[in-house]
Amino acid sequence: MARALNIDISTRRQKKRALQGIYPEAVEVLKDKPISLSVFSILRRMMPLRQMEAAEMMVGMNRYSKGYVQALLVATPEDQLVQDGKPKAPKALTREQVVLMEHETAQLDREIKVAEQPYGPDHLRMVLARTYLTKLVANVRVERWLQQHQPEMLTEFRKLVDGQTAVA
Repeated sequence: MARALNIDISTRRQKKRALQGIYPEAVEVLKDKPISLSVFSILRRMMPLRQMEAAEMMVGMNRYSKGYVQALLVATPEDQLVQDGKPKAPKALTREQVVLMEHETAQLDREIKVAEQPYGPDHLRMVLARTYLTKLVANVRVERWLQQHQPEMLTEFRKLVDGQTAVA
């Protein structure tokens, strides 16, 4: 049947085995991403929770290349690798550089999570403030008072109101 459909049997078998040994939650994170089969063989060398971290980093950085996952593997602490899954460190990197890269990657991940937390509430406040300013500037009496007493503030309010697409 494979010959009739012009399908390479070895490729089919490889695709079938690709997800064996991959943490299900990591598969869920990566299920709709453009990933080559070789990435899964690299992920398989990591412990399940490290696979999940790697998957989240791949999505966060929008990078799904084999080279990027190899760099994550090299930066993986030995206690997060499966047995016989030690990465072959490139000759250009010393152990100290790998430790530094691990530290910087962890720090960057923490900073990204901290930055993401207040974004939603801040965005909501900005939308509410712009809506309020829109109503304020639309009120003829308020607009006239601002024009007479605070013209520069009225100008700034109008800029904010007119720039709806930039904030929303």
